[in-house]
Amino acid sequence: MATPTVDKFLSEIAHLMREKNGTAMLDFLCYEPPWPPLYNQMISELRQAYPVFQQAGLERKCTESLPAEEEGESGGSFTSFISFLSKYFAFIRDVDVSQLLETHDRLKALLGHASIVLSASTGLIILPMVISLSRTLSRLAIGLDKRPDLIANLTSREATAGGGEASERVTLAEGSANLIREAFKKCASERSGNISGLDGEGKPEGRRIGIYLMANLCLKLFFHCKKLRSAEQIFAMIYQQSPPLSLYPAAQRTTFLYYLGRYHFANNHFYRAQLALQAAYDQCHRQATRQRRLILIYLITSNMILGRFPKAHTYQRPEARGLREKFEPLCHAIAKGDLESFRRLTDINHPSANWFLHWRILLQITNRCEVLVWRSLARKTFLISGNLGDAANKKAPTLDLDDVLVVATLLEKRALGIEPKDNKADDLEHRQPEGRTHTNSIFIFPPTPADTPPAKEDEDELPDGYVDPDLLDFMDPPGPDLPTSETVESTIASLSRAEKVRHHGSEERFAAAGWLPERVGDDNFENG
Repeated sequence: MATPTVDKFLSEIAHLMREKNGTAMLDFLCYEPPWPPLYNQMISELRQAYPVFQQAGLERKCTESLPAEEEGESGGSFTSFISFLSKYFAFIRDVDVSQLLETHDRLKALLGHASIVLSASTGLIILPMVISLSRTLSRLAIGLDKRPDLIANLTSREATAGGGEASERVTLAEGSANLIREAFKKCASERSGNISGLDGEGKPEGRRIGIYLMANLCLKLFFHCKKLRSAEQIFAMIYQQSPPLSLYPAAQRTTFLYYLGRYHFANNHFYRAQLALQAAYDQCHRQATRQRRLILIYLITSNMILGRFPKAHTYQRPEARGLREKFEPLCHAIAKGDLESFRRLTDINHPSANWFLHWRILLQITNRCEVLVWRSLARKTFLISGNLGDAANKKAPTLDLDDVLVVATLLEKRALGIEPKDNKADDLEHRQPEGRTHTNSIFIFPPTPADTPPAKEDEDELPDGYVDPDLLDFMDPPGPDLPTSETVESTIASLSRAEKVRHHGSEERFAAAGWLPERVGDDNFENG
């Protein structure tokens, strides 16, 4: 059967290969509906002349239409391109975008064949197509990962195929990221051209052009599926093989620095995270409000943990809308040493807790900023009840740690909802749901009220006064987790060890030599 549209399409592809025009090749290899009228005609010809069971004939058609002299110097590049082109025809012929999971599998297979071409001598021609396919695949993978109802069958099939093995299941998003990572490796391992990877004008050449584009897509998927170990491999390869980041466009630099900052943040390297995020924020275009907001959320959090708080004008920027209400109360609590407010603001039942959990910063703020609250609390206590010393008689200023204990205990009781008139630490009559409790309390359930009807035998409910079997030999939590003298002493010692304060003294008294600032402020942040 005659296929004039397919023949003309193949002749144009052969012309583009001779000109090595990858951008025009991407425009010709349209793979996302709605199709232009000419492509609808070509798809109709493919379905009639080359149905699903005639795939071998379609490959012969491509081989005959593309001249043999188009084969690259390394040999085999022509064959891999023919295979990719036949898979492209099969994709546009058979794809049904209403079936998202099937579309994802077909797109993933097409990208796999394109990646094979990428490693050949004609790889630079196909690079724009690989980048475009990777972008589409990442969007589709993330969209499907957010729709568990659409991938339920895939999950059950993988679980059955696993045979009950303990190996970790590779999610759909992670599988797509692994495929894109293979294309990234081929870009990073480019060996042609100058050994520095730069052309005569000092710009990246060859497949190195796509290093950060592909790396950013991989990082986007790895962070989505929380695979930081895989993200670490991307950073290691770039450090070893990539040309300098400054030679790439600002959009690629900003995105990479954002994920680098997120990676350091997740690994508790907050100073490194702050450096990378600040660089990303400075280089991000002012009109990219959404991207600047993403960066600013983690930048503010990193600086808070370092003891540096946003200045007033930082909150007035368009990307900071609504952030003052989230972060400023925390900054005030840290600066004043208000342990009660800090506990309530970081409590899981606080109205802002879901927002902090969504951005995965609640635990870092709760755990890492507490030491700053104690530092401010000790400083405020010293200003109220500390002994200023006598320089003439060489007596150092001192702070009684018992005073810190009294103030901290009072604030903790307030956070736990214990009435001031109640001095018994183990009396929970006046306690509210907010505040800290002993971790073991999540395994212990209170007795059922007397007027509750007995549970039926077939009901799968917990018995009266149930205690987890692993905790049978442990004592019940005696009450709220209030500070002790040992707690205060170890906290002050930790502050000294971390060089947040200078001191010398005994176990009972604390000789304060000074309170060290965290860092010098800048235009956006100031010391707390």
